[in-house]
Amino acid sequence: MPTFHNDATLPDPLFPGSHMAIDDDYVFLSGLTAEDIQGGETVIGDMQEETRLVMRRIQRMLASAGCAMCDVVRVDVHITELALIREMDAAYAEFFEAHRYPARTCTQSPGLYGGAHVEITVIARRPAPSDEQAATPTPD
Repeated sequence: MPTFHNDATLPDPLFPGSHMAIDDDYVFLSGLTAEDIQGGETVIGDMQEETRLVMRRIQRMLASAGCAMCDVVRVDVHITELALIREMDAAYAEFFEAHRYPARTCTQSPGLYGGAHVEITVIARRPAPSDEQAATPTPD
């Protein structure tokens, strides 16, 4: 059964939804923009800095659910201008091991929340408990 969480460091969503939905196998993160992050308005207009800010927050949110960037299997990126995709890609790639990138879609979305230029949504597969953890008996 999935559980639904809001990140305490982000404002409550303005939409009827949660920042994160977590089940036994996956972590689903709602779309995130620089405008959603306190202080993020200072980087709006710089595609690379917006992307880095959002990706750092995604990284932290995943860590709170026991995941890392290497667990990300799917990413949806919305940018206001496809002409800026190379700038976004340069910053985005910093967060993944080279040649081990998740499946991704990138679309042009001219009207993102708060004037942001990039919004990123992520799905990560939760790591399986290690064999050592699975073999450890739980107290009754």
